[in-house]
Amino acid sequence: MKIAIYGPDFNDRSHSAIVTLCKYLSEKQIDVFVEKHFYHSILEHSSIKIDRYGYQTFTTLNATFDMLFSVGGDGTILRAITHVKDLNIPIVGINTGRLGFLATIKKDAIIDALDQIFEGKYRISKRSVLTVTTDKKEANFDLDFALNEIAISRKNTTSMISIETWLDNEYLTSYWADGLIISTPTGSTGYSLSCGGPVIMPESDSLVLTPIAPHNLNARPLVIPANREIRLKVSGRENEYLVALDSRINSLKTTIGITIKKAPYSIGMIELEDGAFIETLRKKLLWGADQRN
Repeated sequence: MKIAIYGPDFNDRSHSAIVTLCKYLSEKQIDVFVEKHFYHSILEHSSIKIDRYGYQTFTTLNATFDMLFSVGGDGTILRAITHVKDLNIPIVGINTGRLGFLATIKKDAIIDALDQIFEGKYRISKRSVLTVTTDKKEANFDLDFALNEIAISRKNTTSMISIETWLDNEYLTSYWADGLIISTPTGSTGYSLSCGGPVIMPESDSLVLTPIAPHNLNARPLVIPANREIRLKVSGRENEYLVALDSRINSLKTTIGITIKKAPYSIGMIELEDGAFIETLRKKLLWGADQRN
């Protein structure tokens, strides 16, 4: 078995999780590779002697890896997918962050979770990915995909922008707003949710368009089939606008239109038998919890 470990710059919140994970994996007959920057951050900023385990490092992945462990929060997983891409490597999310919709394994449950994983007691949840292209070849993105959402927003102005929107070349509407979020089911519990969008089950084959602070108050989030192609044209007082792919922000001229569609591949998230999305949703959003006492 061949496993990759990915994380952000080392911080104290992840100390115990890294120690537990390394000790556990060292007892298995597997090859472990740690992302190079994360490896050196652990060595330089912690008391963890990760070099004693004989792990190798990686800067890029290939299809020979069996899974990737992400140590951090949901944002860490969003950065981890820039390594996974379309390689079909499932991701295990160990949560040392805050909310944890994607990184669902708690620090105090790592051993039990690892036991389940190595015993094969898990399922892989296939998560839709979005891709984006522009109508100008010279303006395409280095990393053109997103797991959560692609968000269009104003740049150097407090004025609204207009976002002309087509679905499969059929004109939908022009959103007068601060921006527009095109979200996958996975991203429906993120930025889209905070802007009034619906929660969508991960296995749903759909996308949601959620306007950000729309001026036309009858503009509401719209759920569409995932096979629809979304074409956008932005205009406003400034000649540039922002396109955020998860947390990666790009600036485009308003003369450049973009097309968003579902990618031909998905990202696999490893889910344990006791870590279903519905349970996570209920716990994270406190559904049914009486907070009056």
